[in-house]
Amino acid sequence: MRIRLLGPVELEVAGGGLATLAGAQRRAVLALPALRLGRVVTMDQFCELLWGERSPASARAAVQGHVAALRKVLADTPFELHTRAGGYLLSGPAEEVDALRFTALAERAGERADRGDGAGAIALLEEALQLWRGEALADLPDTPLRAATVEHLKQSSTAALLRWAGLRLRQGTGAAAVAVLEQSVRRDGLREELVALLVRCLQQAGRTADALNAYHRARLRLDRELGIRPGPALRAAFAEVLADDRPEAPPAAPAAVPAEAPAAAPPAARSGYQAPQQLPRQRGELIGRTAEAQWLDRACAPDRASDGPALVVGPAGIGKSALVTAWAHRAAERFPDGRLYADLRGLDPAGPAEPGAVLGRFLRALGVPDDAVPTDPADRAALYREHTRGRRLLVVLDDAADADQLTDLLPDGPGCAVVITARGSLEKLVATEDAALLRLTALPEADALGLLEHLLTPGRLRAEPEAGAELVRLCEQLPLALRIAAARLTAHPSWTPTDLVAELADERTRLAALELDAHTGLRQQLRLSLHQVSAQAVELLALLALHPGREVDGQAAAALLGTDTATAHRALGELASHHLLTGAARGRYHRSDLVRLFSADLLAEQSAPSEQRREHALLRLLDHYRGALQHCGSYLDPGQEDPGAPALPPQPLPPVVDIRTALDWFRAEEPAVRMLIDRAAVSHPDRAWRLALTTGSLYYGASRFTDWLARADVGLAAAERCADPVAVAFLHNCRAQALVALERRHESAEAARKGVAAAESAEGPAADSARVRSLATLGLVTAMLGDPTEARRLAAEATALAVESGNRERLVDALVHQGWVSLATGDPAGAERRSREARELLPPRPVTQVHLWSLLTEAQALPPTVREETADLAWHRLLAACEEAGLLYLHAVAEQSYAAHLVARGRAPEVRARLASALERFRRHDRLAGHRSELTAGLESSLSLRTP
Repeated sequence: MRIRLLGPVELEVAGGGLATLAGAQRRAVLALPALRLGRVVTMDQFCELLWGERSPASARAAVQGHVAALRKVLADTPFELHTRAGGYLLSGPAEEVDALRFTALAERAGERADRGDGAGAIALLEEALQLWRGEALADLPDTPLRAATVEHLKQSSTAALLRWAGLRLRQGTGAAAVAVLEQSVRRDGLREELVALLVRCLQQAGRTADALNAYHRARLRLDRELGIRPGPALRAAFAEVLADDRPEAPPAAPAAVPAEAPAAAPPAARSGYQAPQQLPRQRGELIGRTAEAQWLDRACAPDRASDGPALVVGPAGIGKSALVTAWAHRAAERFPDGRLYADLRGLDPAGPAEPGAVLGRFLRALGVPDDAVPTDPADRAALYREHTRGRRLLVVLDDAADADQLTDLLPDGPGCAVVITARGSLEKLVATEDAALLRLTALPEADALGLLEHLLTPGRLRAEPEAGAELVRLCEQLPLALRIAAARLTAHPSWTPTDLVAELADERTRLAALELDAHTGLRQQLRLSLHQVSAQAVELLALLALHPGREVDGQAAAALLGTDTATAHRALGELASHHLLTGAARGRYHRSDLVRLFSADLLAEQSAPSEQRREHALLRLLDHYRGALQHCGSYLDPGQEDPGAPALPPQPLPPVVDIRTALDWFRAEEPAVRMLIDRAAVSHPDRAWRLALTTGSLYYGASRFTDWLARADVGLAAAERCADPVAVAFLHNCRAQALVALERRHESAEAARKGVAAAESAEGPAADSARVRSLATLGLVTAMLGDPTEARRLAAEATALAVESGNRERLVDALVHQGWVSLATGDPAGAERRSREARELLPPRPVTQVHLWSLLTEAQALPPTVREETADLAWHRLLAACEEAGLLYLHAVAEQSYAAHLVARGRAPEVRARLASALERFRRHDRLAGHRSELTAGLESSLSLRTP
C-alpha cells in the first residue's frame, strides 16, 4: 500500500521507504482526500478535520502550505493532488490506499458469499482484515470529523469481522475465529453480535463452559453499564448452547443478576397448535429487487442486531406490498410457528383498520377460542404478547397509517420477525421500536425493462428498443405505472410501444394514460396519500403546479402559500414524509414529473373563487424570485440595475454570504427562473422583464452566456410590450453585455446604441442610469472594435454623466468600464487609477465581481518598474480571490494575464503551467457558455506551438 490509513498515517515512496509527513495536520491533509479519492474535498472539510468548529484566520493559507508540501512528496508516487473549485482532489489507484482496498476486498467477499463461495469469501475477508495496523487515522488531530471518520471505518472493520466469523461458523471452522473474536470482545464487549458469534464459535469448538461464561460476562456487563438485558441475537446464541448441551449446567450467576431460565419448548411442538398461514397470494413473479430482498433477509434473520421491526416505505406505485409479499412467501419456512398478515388500510378513505380488531383476528389464528378473546383492546394486546413470546412467527403489517396504529401489533418474542409497509416514513418507529428502515426507490432501468418484457409477449419490446426505454422513462421506472402500461398494450394487441409512448409523452394526458379504470391508476394512488397530510400541505402540493422547477425550497414554498418559511418547511416536510416529494440538498425538495402533473390536476380542480388566490400565489412567487435574484446578484454587481421594489411584500432572502454561495443558489434555481421568465413574458410582462434584467450578473458569473442572451431577448420583448422606454433601454444594454461576452461585438455595439437611444427618449434618474450603463458598454465594445478615440470619448461621457447624477453605484460601473477602455487603448496609468477609484467607492466586504475585475485591471496595468515581489503579491491575491469566488471565466482570464506578465518578466519556465490552467478553465467555461471562445482557440494554438 502506498497510502496507509488503517493505523498511523503513512506514505510509501519510491524504493519502499516512508515519506516524512511533518505534523498531524499534514497527515490529515493527505488522509482526507485519500479516503475520498477522485472526489473534491472542500476547504471547509479540511478545516473541520484539522481544527474542528473553530478554525484560525490563517486556516486557508495553512492548508495551501500543506498541499504544496504534499505535492512534492507525492511526485514519486502514482498519486497527484489537483486544485479544483473550492478545494482539492487526489487522483491515483484506489488499490494503493489501504482503506479503499479494504472496502473493495470486503465487497468482493460479499459477492463471493452471495454466490455460495464461502471459502473464497473467507480468504478475501482475511486479506482485508490483515490490512489493519491498529486504530485508523491514529495520529491525526483529535477533532469531531476525525472521530466520526474513525468510527465509520471501525464499523466497516467490525462488519467484515462479523461476516468472516459467520462464514467460518457456517463452514464448521468457527474454532479458527475464536482468538480474533475474543480480542474484539475485549475491546468492544457491549457489541452483542460479536459476543453472540464468540459464544457460537466456542460451542462449535467444543468449549461449552467457555461459551456460557462469555454469555454471562456480557449479560452482567450489559446490566451494569447500560441497564439492559441481552438482545435477541445474544439470547438466541445462549439458547443454542443450552439446547446442544443440556447436561452441562451453566456457571452460577451472581446473586445480583439472576441467571435466565432455559428457553421454553417451541410452540409448534405443543399439542393442538396449528401454525397460521395468513399471507395473501403472490400476484405474479417479482422482477428485480434482489438487493431489497437481501436486506429483508438480514433485517429478519435470527442473529439480526435488534428485535425491532423491518420498515419498508416509499411512494405510491413503488411496489412495497409486492416486494414484501413475495419475500414473505420465499422466507416462510424460516418461521415454523406461522405467518400472520393484516391489511391495515392506512390509506383507505373510510379510515384505517382498528388495532383491536386486527388483534382479535391474530389471536384466533394463534389458537385462542372466540370466547377467550378479550373485548378490551389492552387485554387483547397483552394476550397477543403472551402467545407470541417464545415463538418463531413472521408478522406482515401492510399499509400502516401511523406508528400509533402499530404499537399493540408488535409481537414479544425475539424469534418473531415483523415487516411493515407504509406510504409515510413512520420515523417514530425507528426512534421508539428500533425499527430498521428501507426506503424503496424506483426500479433500476434494466429491471424496469425486464419487468416490461416479462409482462408483454416475447420480442415486443425487442422490436422497438428505443420506444421501450422511453416508456420506462415516462413511467419513471415505477412498477405500478409499468404494469398499467403493459396491461394497456396487452389489451390492445394492435398498439405498438411507440403508440403508447406518444400518448404518455403528452403531459396533458399522461396520468389518464396510466389508469385502467376509475379505481386503478397512479393518479388514484397519489390521491390516497392526501388523506394522511394536512390541508395546508395539500394546498401547497396544488400550488406547486405554479412552480416550474423540479426542485423547490422553503422560501419559494412560503411565497406560494403566503406564509412564513417555518410553516412552509413543515408543509414540505409532510409531503416528503409521505413520499410526494423527495429531500434533495439541505432545505430543498425534488418532485417527479408524475407528481408535478398530479399537482396541476389538483390546482385545476379548485373552484372558481380560488382563481384569485392562484393569481396572488403566482405574483408572490414571481416577486420572491425577483427579490432573491437582486439579493444574490448584488454579490457580483453591487451596481446592478434597480427595477424597483417588488409589488408584494418580500419573503426572507436566500442565506448567501459571498459570490460562491450566491452562484450556488442561482445554479440550483436557474431552471425554475428561466421557465418563470418565459411564462411570465406572456401573462405578466411587467414582472418578466424585471426578472430577466436581474439575472444578468448571475448568468455572467455562472458562465451561462447563451442562456443569458436568451433571457435578455425574452425580457426585451416583454419590456417592449409594456411600452416602458427605460425598461427597453436596460434590456437593450443587457443584450449588449451578453453579446459582447459571446464575442459578437458588432451586434453588441448595435444593441448598446439602441439602449442609449431608448434612455435618451425618457427622463428621470432611472433613465440616466440606463444611459450610463449603455454608454459604458458601448465604450467597451467600441474599444474592442478598434476605435480608441471614440471608445475613450464614450467612456468619459458615461463617467461624467454618473458623476452628475450623484449615483454612487453608476459611478462605480462607469469607472470600471473606463478603466478597461483605458487599458485597451494604451493608457495603463489611467486604467490603474480609475479601477482603484472604482474599488475604493465600494465597501471592502463583501468582495464582489466588480472588486475582482478592478483588481485584474490594476494588475494588468502594473508598470515594469514595480518590484517582482510586489507584482507577484498582486497577482496571487487576485488568483486566490477568483478561486475562492468560483468565477470560472474571470479566473481563466486572470491566469492567462498572469502568464503574459511572467513572459514580460522573463520567467518562461512558469508560463506553460499557467497557460494550461487557463486553458482548462476556458474549456469548462465554453461548455457552460454554449460558445467556443476565441481565447480558448488561441491558447490551444499557443500551447501546441510550445510542445517540444
